[in-house]
Amino acid sequence: MLAIFLQTLPFFALIGLGYGAGRTRFFTPEATAYLTKFVFYFALSAMIFRFAANLPVAELVDPGFLGAYLAGTMAVYLLATAVAFLRGRGMAEAAVEAQCAAIGNTGFLGIPMLAVLLGEAAVGPVMMVLAVDLIVFSSLIVILITAAREGRVALGILRTVGVGLVKNPMIVSIVLGLSWSAVRLPMPVPLNDFLTILGGAATPGALFAIGASLATKSAERVAVAGWLSLAKLVLHPAAVAFAALVLFNVEPYAAGVMIAAAALPVAGNVYILAQHYGVAPQRVSASILISTAVSILTVPAVIAWVLTL
Repeated sequence: MLAIFLQTLPFFALIGLGYGAGRTRFFTPEATAYLTKFVFYFALSAMIFRFAANLPVAELVDPGFLGAYLAGTMAVYLLATAVAFLRGRGMAEAAVEAQCAAIGNTGFLGIPMLAVLLGEAAVGPVMMVLAVDLIVFSSLIVILITAAREGRVALGILRTVGVGLVKNPMIVSIVLGLSWSAVRLPMPVPLNDFLTILGGAATPGALFAIGASLATKSAERVAVAGWLSLAKLVLHPAAVAFAALVLFNVEPYAAGVMIAAAALPVAGNVYILAQHYGVAPQRVSASILISTAVSILTVPAVIAWVLTL
């Protein structure tokens, strides 16, 4: 585990560097927002497209893999929802807490880090995890919050969800890359070099942006945030491991990547949604802060374990 910890340390050091820059306001919230936008729309999209364009589509779309991740994640999602209901929270708050418990920072942290630690072969499985998170669970939280407020699921909600997916650069990059791969188009050298250079900015840019954004987060509602961090860092990878290795018998390497992805801390976009809808943003903020800090120890432990599979 010590060797894996030392390998992950530079990634978390970049997050720490961003945090320090944001905390001292050397990097202002406005600068963080623009860096995040650059990474999200350009650097990370270039990285995802290049990886997807070089992946065999038949090997990528694995029903067993998708079923295992969906089953494990939904189990934790439903558990967090039940706990929220038992505490007397409404549907909107329960949906936000469930999102914290089950959705990790796969795009900004998972793809850059796991591609280095587990090899480029890990990118395909990580992208499948990312696709499930974005298509299923990011849509689900919008539907549940809106339905809780309006008392019904209107056609307008589904239209909003659909437009959101179409506008998401990660989804667009995956679809375009896989389409490129499916028609077996050769990748021109200048285009490949362009994507490589631009995509190379994704890892340091994304990690620095994560840290800088954490500088504006507060650790209020620590008890609930601690429970949600426990669910995300421990229960989620455990549930996914059970689904992948016992229920669906997923191939060991792909299962290991899936479990490692499930061990990532709470995704930053959950805070954006919580703030947008005005539902428990402080709770989400604390969950992101605590889970990211604790993941410095838990993520290496999980990766060290999956390497033995």
